[in-house]
Amino acid sequence: MRALLDTNVLIRHLTGEPSGQAARSTAFLKGRHELILPDLIVAEMVYVLGSVYGRSRSEVVSAVGSLLALPIVLVSDPPLLLRALELYASSKLDFAESYLVATAERTGVGRVVSFDRALDAVSTIARIEP
Repeated sequence: MRALLDTNVLIRHLTGEPSGQAARSTAFLKGRHELILPDLIVAEMVYVLGSVYGRSRSEVVSAVGSLLALPIVLVSDPPLLLRALELYASSKLDFAESYLVATAERTGVGRVVSFDRALDAVSTIARIEP
């Protein structure tokens, strides 16, 4: 079966809460499926794990990385997501900013228009203030 994957299934699997849904989610992720994981869902998962569940950045990166490594999980650009996770883990950027930087790097655009001065700490891109 091929289907899009929603955040709540992944959160249940990673947190074990609530236990019934968590068990069903984990069992489903062990199945023989092709599950498409949109980048937006990765961003939501990072936010929920950090904000709602209070997981550290390193815990979030490890959890998301483990999901991306599942052979049944398909993403549009694995190196882009891995770079965004790397930036998220090693900086004070939130995941959306990390994703923007990774996209600017990967596409060769090299610039991000933003008021957020935290982007200035990333030497691989230029922040342009409107």
